[in-house]
Amino acid sequence: MRIHAMFFLFGLVVASSSCEAPQKVSSPSLKYHVEIAEDWNQLFIRNQGWFGGDGIFAIPISLEDSTKQLIIFSDTMLGLIKEGVLQKGYHMVNNSVVYLDGNNPVDSDKSFPIPVDSMGKDRSIFPAKLEGGEESEYFWLGDGLLHPISQDVHIFAYRVADRPELTGQFKFEVLGGAIITLPAGSTFPYNDQIQTRLPFFENNDGWITSFGAGILERGDLINQTDDGYIYVYGIRDPNKQVLVARVKAEDFLVFDQWRFLSNDQWVADFTQSTAVADSTSNELSVSQLSNGQYAMIFQVQGIYPKVAMRLADSPSGPFGNMIELWDCSDALEEPEFFTYNAKAHPTLSGPNELLISYNVNSFAFWNQIEKYPHLYRPRFIKLVFE
Repeated sequence: MRIHAMFFLFGLVVASSSCEAPQKVSSPSLKYHVEIAEDWNQLFIRNQGWFGGDGIFAIPISLEDSTKQLIIFSDTMLGLIKEGVLQKGYHMVNNSVVYLDGNNPVDSDKSFPIPVDSMGKDRSIFPAKLEGGEESEYFWLGDGLLHPISQDVHIFAYRVADRPELTGQFKFEVLGGAIITLPAGSTFPYNDQIQTRLPFFENNDGWITSFGAGILERGDLINQTDDGYIYVYGIRDPNKQVLVARVKAEDFLVFDQWRFLSNDQWVADFTQSTAVADSTSNELSVSQLSNGQYAMIFQVQGIYPKVAMRLADSPSGPFGNMIELWDCSDALEEPEFFTYNAKAHPTLSGPNELLISYNVNSFAFWNQIEKYPHLYRPRFIKLVFE
C-alpha cells in the first residue's frame, strides 16, 4: 500500500529547511476567504467500483472545450460498499482515470471506467512498460497537460518497485521518472500510449530530485503575455524544496532543451537547480491569479494538516512567506489518519476562485479501510477572491 508522494521518497521525518527564508513579493494585497466545496466532496463519495484514490490532477483534453477533463489518480481502491459496509473482495490498482464533461460536479457527465486484462481482472490504466525497466515496476502519477500544439496529453509518472526486503514502514523504491503520452484523439483504455523515460531524477546520498509535482501551462495564464514556456515544478527532498524547469512548448519532449533555474540563471544541468520555496509537498500547483500574481498551493511540510499558499510575481519565483489557508484537522478521525498533497485545480475552478483538493490516508490503512470505507478520497475547499 502506497502512502503516495507526500514523502514517497524519503520517510516520514521532514527535516528543517536548509535554504534561506524566501523573499517577500511586492504586489497588491489579496482579499479572500476559504470555504468547503461540498459539491466536489460529494462527487467522490462512491459505493461501487471506484471508491477511493489519491494523487488527483485534472487535465483538459480538448482545446476547443476546456470543460472536458481527464482526472487522474494514483493508487485506487475498487470494490462495493453496501449500507456503509465495505464488502469483501475490494482491491487496489496503481492508477486510474475519471472523465468529467463540464466543470460542475453536480450536473456534468462523469464516468469512472476501469480497464480489465485478458482474464477480466481490473488493472491499472497506465501499466509501466518502459524498455529496460523492471518487470514488476508500476507508476504513480504526477501532473499532466494538454499540449497546446500537438494536442497530445502528457502525464508525468514516478517509476516505483516494491522492496519487501527493506526494513521500516515503507517497502518500496522510486526508480526514476517517466512521461506518459496519450496521442491526440486517443481514447480509453489508451492502448496506444507512449512511455518515455524522464532523465531528470537523482538520488544522491538521500537528497532526491524529481520533476512533475506541478505544471504551469501556457493556457493557465490569465493576463500576462505568453512567453512560450511550459513551467514544470520539481521537488528536492528531504526538505520539500521546490525547483523550477521550463521548456518551450514545441520542445517539450526534447530533453536537452529543458532549462533549470539555478541562482537566477537558467542552466542545462538539473542537478544545479536551486530552491524557490521549501516546506511544501510532493504534489502542488502554481496558478496565475487575476491580479497577475502566481499562487503556489501545497500541503505544509508534506503531511501537516495545513493547506498553505505562497505568492510570487513570476512563475519562477521567488515565492513569498507561507500563508496558511485551511486546517484539515476535521478529516483526521483517527490518530493514524493524515492529510497530504494539497493543490489547486484551475481548470475546475469558477471565476475568481481556486478549487483546492487535499488527500486523506492512514498509516494503518489496511486495518482501517473497512471501518472507514470513504477514507481514501480527495477533500475539496475553495479559495474565493473578494
